[in-house]
Amino acid sequence: MRLSNGEDVRLIGIDTPESRYNNKLVRDSQRSRKDTDAILKMGREASGFTRRLVEGKRVRLVFDVQKHDKYGRLLAYVYLEDGTFVNGRIIEEGYAQVMTIAPNVKHAQTFLKLEREARQKGSGLWKSAADKSLF
Repeated sequence: MRLSNGEDVRLIGIDTPESRYNNKLVRDSQRSRKDTDAILKMGREASGFTRRLVEGKRVRLVFDVQKHDKYGRLLAYVYLEDGTFVNGRIIEEGYAQVMTIAPNVKHAQTFLKLEREARQKGSGLWKSAADKSLF
């Protein structure tokens, strides 16, 4: 996610499929044995959902233990003005799986619960996931 000032934000606790060809896409494909085109399609769907959720809206960033990752991106929990917890909503709607990296684990249990419910409902990308992981 990119802020209007151009700063990149990494949403804490979630991992979405890649929407562009890169090294992580290749690793995800090898690990999951899913075709890169299938992962890219899911990534574009997840990206579109996130864009519709936040584009043009004011957000509030909340930090956990670390404020930046090793790539210099802000690490944040993102909230819309109406209180919507963006990180949680993306998982809840089935467009991400949980990826917690210590020490930034404040909402890990909530995220796991939301992912479990999304899987059970077949929400978002889970509707077509044939196994336990999206990618």
